[in-house]
Amino acid sequence: MTTSFVSLRLWPSRQPKVFLPLAALIWLGLYIVLAPLSEAFVALLPVERASHLGGALQFFVYDTPKVLMLLTGIVFVMGMVNSYFTPERTRAILAGRSEGAANVMAASLGIVTPFCSCSAVPLFIGFVQAGVPLGVTFSFLISAPMVNEVALTLLFSLFGWKVALLYLGLGLTVAIVSGCVIGRLKMEAHLEDWVREMPQVHAEVGDVSLRLGERVDAGLGSVREIVGRVWPYILGGIAVGAAIHGYVPEDFMASIMGKEAWWSVLLAVLIGIPMYTNAAGVIPVVQALLAKGAALGTVLAFMMSVIGLSLPETIILRKVLKPRLIVTFIGVVACGILIVGYVFNAVL
Repeated sequence: MTTSFVSLRLWPSRQPKVFLPLAALIWLGLYIVLAPLSEAFVALLPVERASHLGGALQFFVYDTPKVLMLLTGIVFVMGMVNSYFTPERTRAILAGRSEGAANVMAASLGIVTPFCSCSAVPLFIGFVQAGVPLGVTFSFLISAPMVNEVALTLLFSLFGWKVALLYLGLGLTVAIVSGCVIGRLKMEAHLEDWVREMPQVHAEVGDVSLRLGERVDAGLGSVREIVGRVWPYILGGIAVGAAIHGYVPEDFMASIMGKEAWWSVLLAVLIGIPMYTNAAGVIPVVQALLAKGAALGTVLAFMMSVIGLSLPETIILRKVLKPRLIVTFIGVVACGILIVGYVFNAVL
């Protein structure tokens, strides 16, 4: 039995050309039947479908497998793609480049580079050691968690290409401009002393010539690591979204997060900064807020502040940044997000 289990586990990497199309067909088939299955399941429950509880349950039962399936598929594909874009390769690409164009490159690389709050310090140290300018490093650190492949694909799947493209453009703009501003402020002296005293190293691009089976292993490893780590946040986010969907009146949400409430964007950012979740966890909440009449600019500002200025990442970065640089980082990014929210509420 153990031998059979090991063989089954190794089968995707041994037969990748069979595994990939078969997995895609199974995934697509399950995704197509999610809506009718969720409706049928809720119909079996002793709850009126048109009631508040019925609406909340249908939202939760449908969105939970939907978001988890989307997340699993995205993470697997991007895990394979990321085998070409290791942190070492990213660091080597950015090392020695001047600011400006390098900020654009760093923010763009952040989209396809694996990153989470726990890797903030080692990535930051590696970039500094390789001679990557401080502003360029911040463009990458802002973009990677906020404008990542998970956020973009989930936004595209749930809201369409216009919202996903809008979020991509806004997120990259905030990352690029914030990095440029921090770079122009010349705040290298506000790195912790031990970081500034580290010896410079030469960044090199290692050998990334992997077989297809090894890239499949990388994708499956990403699924185990990322989905295994974030699923509680997803369930929590969907539960909050379900409660909003089922119980919060549209008029109430429009009154506090609609275009007419001038303070809505500021409130959304202030609420979002101390929260901690990821794109997969916050997007179901975003979906419910938009359905209840919240303004798009306000919701995007909330999402950006939750993902791009998470409290745990700030606490972790305190190991390498002095308080003044931490406050500058939060202030510059928060101002960029506020501008984005107000502008889009004004023009949309």
